Amino acid sequence: MAKATKTKRSLPESSYTFLRDYINNASPTGFESSGQKLWLHYLRPYVDETFTDPYGTAVGVINPTHPFKVVIEAHADEISWFVNYISPEGLIYLKRNGGVDHQIAPSMRVRIHGKKGIVKAVFGWPAIHTRLNNADTKEPSPKVDNLFLDCGARNKKEVEALGIHIGAVATYEDGYDELAHDYLIGRAFDNRIGGFMIAEVARLLKANKKKLPFGLYIVNAVQEEIGLRGAEMIARRIKPNVAIVTDVTHDSSTPMINKIIEGECVCGKGPSLCYGPAVHNKLLNFVQDVATKNKVPFQLRTVSRSTGTDTESFAYANDGCPSVLISIPLRYMHTTVEMLHKNDIENTVKLMYESLLALTPKTNLSYF
Repeated sequence: MAKATKTKRSLPESSYTFLRDYINNASPTGFESSGQKLWLHYLRPYVDETFTDPYGTAVGVINPTHPFKVVIEAHADEISWFVNYISPEGLIYLKRNGGVDHQIAPSMRVRIHGKKGIVKAVFGWPAIHTRLNNADTKEPSPKVDNLFLDCGARNKKEVEALGIHIGAVATYEDGYDELAHDYLIGRAFDNRIGGFMIAEVARLLKANKKKLPFGLYIVNAVQEEIGLRGAEMIARRIKPNVAIVTDVTHDSSTPMINKIIEGECVCGKGPSLCYGPAVHNKLLNFVQDVATKNKVPFQLRTVSRSTGTDTESFAYANDGCPSVLISIPLRYMHTTVEMLHKNDIENTVKLMYESLLALTPKTNLSYF
């Protein structure tokens, strides 16, 4: 395993400006188009062509006529809520859209994406005074069926007049910010940080005038959070020969996380490479060798069955596609304060970039 080193900043401030704008824009599962438009606008100068599929997965291509196809991939969607019921009193009840965490919801500010535009609202919650009035009553805990949004409306008619409807999505308001010691926080780093990093790989290839001996497909897939659906569709369309997938993984160094179960992973110590059935061992060894050669620090982890990422969708698509997962350590996943480290961003970009430069159609990935 490579030793962690201090990273010399390789990404310009303009890249982080794009990251901030990209994170602050909502891209809920099933409604990713506004985020995809931002991403494509940023990516277009660095690729030969772009295309989208019917459900909104966005793809940039370098060397589109080459028969050997390599994918670098992330997913574009973020967890959110669906409006499910509007009470006569004008309170809005919800269903999950993806694995949104109900326990963090009370007192959060949200934006409801209605037919007339954004409507601001809050998750209401009883004041502590009212919850503790009866010593014999157990304090309520937040659950999907007792959480509600308050947008200031006094009845159902006023809610609907704002353009809010059953099926409208609501996303948390909290956005991008910077903390001390090169940490970044925001909602939806899972996994728009991946979309950012694959776009940066394309930018570096263009800036450094690198010519690849294969077609490179930079894929930002939709609907990962509800079952890897976007990746399934685009893998069947592209039919890649190799796939490098990037997503987030859990930093296990904070309290209440069992390292015996989750393994050891720490923000700032490099990308995490994964062993698991869908991960192609020869491709994984190839990426590890690239990391060691280029002095990119990395960490290792295992999964027992599924990675829970788009890796499976590429690995098992068509006739099978050698696939590898490069994850970036993340604290507080599926909250509004997801936290990661700039060193890991830049080292993950570097590892993908150097892996592409080392890869050729003749790279032996056969087990036999």
